[in-house]
Amino acid sequence: MSFLRGGAFFAALVALPLFGFEHWVMNLLVFVLIAAVLASAWNLVGGFAGYPSLGHAAFFGIGAYTLGLICKGHEFASPYGPFFWLPVVGLVGALIGWPFAAVSMRTRADVFAIVTITLLFVAQTLAFNLRGITGGAQGLALPVARFPVETFEWPYYYVLVILLALAMGLTFLTMRSKVGLALVAVRADEDKARGIGVPVTGVKVLAFAVSVGLTAMVGGVWAYYQSFIYPQFAVDPLITIAMVLMTFLGGRATLWGPIIGAFILETGQQYLAYTLGGSRFYLIAYALVFLLIMLVLPRGIVPSLVRRRSA
Repeated sequence: MSFLRGGAFFAALVALPLFGFEHWVMNLLVFVLIAAVLASAWNLVGGFAGYPSLGHAAFFGIGAYTLGLICKGHEFASPYGPFFWLPVVGLVGALIGWPFAAVSMRTRADVFAIVTITLLFVAQTLAFNLRGITGGAQGLALPVARFPVETFEWPYYYVLVILLALAMGLTFLTMRSKVGLALVAVRADEDKARGIGVPVTGVKVLAFAVSVGLTAMVGGVWAYYQSFIYPQFAVDPLITIAMVLMTFLGGRATLWGPIIGAFILETGQQYLAYTLGGSRFYLIAYALVFLLIMLVLPRGIVPSLVRRRSA
């Protein structure tokens, strides 16, 4: 049933652009997929391990700037060229995240959250001040992709579909592997997990590295799509907040929860942003909708529905 559901879902995603939607709809779908991959990636560490990282936006920015610097140093014959560098972007994010996690994840979850917030603001400060690398407040330009105007969003859309399939596939394997069992044990009681021989630090660091690697790749796709990187948008605390809210709304440590949360909240956010403009008043409505749903479904949508169906 899970494979049939997943197959139908991705078949629908692949077919959607064929309906000839207008550019604003395709743009919305691109950002919904960005949100879905980010939430699914955050779920690996914040959901399964129970370590709420509040600094994932730093790795989103790292991915954006990594691809930006690759584009700056290469002249691609094809507009698809930058996409083939995404595995390298993900590897850079994972390699930077690995030693950070190896040190910070020796703390408890609440302290870890504070440490990751510090990382976020350090990354943002560096993005503003390392002008020779990032361009500082003036930003870093990427080449504008030479895709046909009629289908400009399609390549980004389909690359994000692939990244979503990768993120969900890793989540599915995590739920059915010893690593997943170890992460659940860590979330339930870290001391007991260590006492029965679970390599606690190792599985936490692995989950974090994979999570931030996926996040960095999404940052790379976003940067190429935007074709310009500003520090305040590439390393934005709202990116992390969105990941957390979407995961908790849909249901953390589940396969479909982050995806459902992303589709609901990102669609609503984009609609309110289009409606209310640049005032950011939409964030108030965004928070109110989230609070209302959390009061009705405090465990998240997927766990609450499963519980009610089995009751």
